[in-house]
Parts: sequence; C-alpha cells; structure tokens
Amino acid sequence: MIRHSNNQPQGTPDQPDIEYPCTWVYKVIGEDCSLLKDVIVSACSPFPVKISHSHASSKGKYHSLNAEVEVPSEEVRLKVYKTLTCSPAVKIIL
Repeated sequence: MIRHSNNQPQGTPDQPDIEYPCTWVYKVIGEDCSLLKDVIVSACSPFPVKISHSHASSKGKYHSLNAEVEVPSEEVRLKVYKTLTCSPAVKIIL
C-alpha cells in the first residue's frame, strides 16, 4: 500500500510512504525470456516470485516480463532492483 505523505517540507519531492511487507511488481525487459526468468528468480531469492509474460515487441526481439514478489522491507525491494539492473540480460526495469 502506498500512502502519500503531506508532512514533507516544501520543495522536496513527494515520496510515497510504502507499508511493508507488500507485493511489488517489477517489469523486466530483455531479449531472452528464459534467461530473464532465471535472472528474476535469482534476484528475488529466497522469496517466491510469480513471473508472467507481459508483452513482446512487434518483431519479437524484446520481451517484457512481470515479476511479482512480496518484499518484507525497502532494503529487500531495492536490493532486488539493483540485482536486476546489474544483469546484462536486462535492458530496462520499470
């Protein structure tokens, strides 16, 4: 659940206040679906992750997968994101 805080000083970006644990979905884009799945499972370990195919480019070169995982803390959420960004198989993460 995301709540927007109105208690932020003026001039600072409105940061969402996320309550943990929560379900988080990463959209992971790359060329090789099976390699992307392996990278996602590894990045989310030891937490179970539900992976679903979201979209393929018109020529089929790029695929986007949704990775849904319950994260217990912001630290884990950011660690999964960073691990995904470090993989050469991953082109974009949303």
